[in-house]
Amino acid sequence: MKMKNRVVFLDRDGVLNEDNPNYTYHTDNFKILPGVPEALTRLKASGFKLIVVTNQSGIAQGIYTQSEMETCHQFLQQVSHNAIDHFYFSPYHPSVTNSLIRKPGTLMFEKAIARFNIDIAQSWMVGDRGRDIIPARLLGIKTIQIGDEIEKENRADYEVKSLLNACDLILK
Repeated sequence: MKMKNRVVFLDRDGVLNEDNPNYTYHTDNFKILPGVPEALTRLKASGFKLIVVTNQSGIAQGIYTQSEMETCHQFLQQVSHNAIDHFYFSPYHPSVTNSLIRKPGTLMFEKAIARFNIDIAQSWMVGDRGRDIIPARLLGIKTIQIGDEIEKENRADYEVKSLLNACDLILK
């Protein structure tokens, strides 16, 4: 029987790059947060698969294109030595169309679990919003929140200041 994979699921905006209320879809505005490349490299070297799960509702709203989003993801990959194993994204927004794939739905996670043979008991989710924590909790994945902007009822198992701090916690 094939070994199951340990995974760190990562939200994008606010975890890997600066969150921008007006959306980030050009690489000149795509500011990777301090310590992110190092954290991704360390997690990868420790045997974790790294999977981004991100809502990108600006696509459905016509603010930017999937191609512009993918250019930002390619930039992140270049800076982090191709550490990310896969990007799952939801292009939907409730004002345009509903979708089960959009967080706090669990479908992006479920797709990854099936595709990558993931051991959820050995996996983590790192997010900065309740909608990142809810689906992971529903699936039994340990959760880490970056920052304190999460509603009390959706707080993660652990709270840290950065992805580098989350990396230290995961590898401990």
